[in-house]
Amino acid sequence: MKTKRVLLIYTGGTIGMGRNPETSALEPLDMKYLVGNVPELKLLNTDVDTYQFEAPIDSSDMSPTNWAKIVRIIIEKYDNYDGFVVLHGTDTMAYTASALSFMLENLTKPVILTGSQLPIGQLRTDGKENLVTSIELASTYNENGQAVVPEVCIYFSGKLLRGNRSTKTNADGFNAFDSFNYPHLCDAGVNFNFHYHHILQPDFASPVIPHFDLDPNVIVFSLFPGVQENIVRHVLDAPELRGIVMRTFGSGNAPTKPWLMRLLKDASLKGVIVVNISQCVSGNVEMSRYDTGYHLQDAGVITGYDSTVEAAVTKLMHLQALHKDQETIRYYMNHSIAGEITV
Repeated sequence: MKTKRVLLIYTGGTIGMGRNPETSALEPLDMKYLVGNVPELKLLNTDVDTYQFEAPIDSSDMSPTNWAKIVRIIIEKYDNYDGFVVLHGTDTMAYTASALSFMLENLTKPVILTGSQLPIGQLRTDGKENLVTSIELASTYNENGQAVVPEVCIYFSGKLLRGNRSTKTNADGFNAFDSFNYPHLCDAGVNFNFHYHHILQPDFASPVIPHFDLDPNVIVFSLFPGVQENIVRHVLDAPELRGIVMRTFGSGNAPTKPWLMRLLKDASLKGVIVVNISQCVSGNVEMSRYDTGYHLQDAGVITGYDSTVEAAVTKLMHLQALHKDQETIRYYMNHSIAGEITV
């Protein structure tokens, strides 16, 4: 049932920072300060409770342990709130959003990540609009009593994006995020313009299934002209390695050098999952389009379709924690489990 309550989870990030008068450096402030700078919260048609990490963290220090902590907070409070807003630093927000989308299976309530490029106490801050709109979106339900956006999202600068389709694209501008391979879920202007046919629909009659474990023995490997055999060999020889997200050229192409194909094939035979995604921000991997792609298929590389780096990495971590069998992981990497790829 609708509770008219939203839980605000503050993990850290620019939105809750203030300037140290002695050093002029930005540092985390208490949640009470953050909420006190947004009197507009009292005008919302929903109550807002807060939960603050004991030690707010810079998003550059975000880790799988922190992701599991966020999931535990959400699950423990799940029945008491209409939705959840996670305040987070922008640098790794897309990684966290992607991870949470896999860790919260059959999510039936909004989990919206947001933050800001300027601290909320500064005159030109973008934090107030991002925060207030995220809370409104997290508390929006339809006439059937169901959440309008029951998935993990990022809200920034007027755009509600699927979390595992999002990427940070701008280090300085207020329009910091976008989802190039998937439409916006909602555009927030004077009114909310929901794109309902793009929003995930869970089984509202079934419970959410939390997952807390992740296997981070993954690496992101970008190809470039002049890549050296010895360096690649040392990386692939790591005994703990279970998954590789390989960023290739264009629609999934790689140099046809025999040594590269041999190393990739050896890695696949050892049980390492090699996922091919494009270095382009938009588009799809099609390994059957060019001869170079066929060589990768022969080496045991699987397509990542139109996945972002963030989604591919966290999906591998999630599946590797769930499954020991290589073929099972390969199967699910080629299927959408949280709307992260278009197959």
